[in-house]
Amino acid sequence: MTTAGETAQDPLVTRCGRRIEVRCLWFGRPERPVGRITLDVGEAKGGEPGVWAALTPDEARGLARLLLQQAGAAEAPAGSR
Repeated sequence: MTTAGETAQDPLVTRCGRRIEVRCLWFGRPERPVGRITLDVGEAKGGEPGVWAALTPDEARGLARLLLQQAGAAEAPAGSR
């Protein structure tokens, strides 16, 4: 399989300095490309290694739902949970 193309957005840099990059990666044969969403969490300021994952579109949507749920929970006052 060969890489057919990649689209990227500006990375998110967290308060602790980690760069999180999200990309759409296309590979496979031109007549039947396969798309994956890649998530690259760079190393921490102290040099701790980062992680990388390739997700299917459904997996990426599931991760997005979980992130949004947790973001909402983190914004809610402690007594309202």
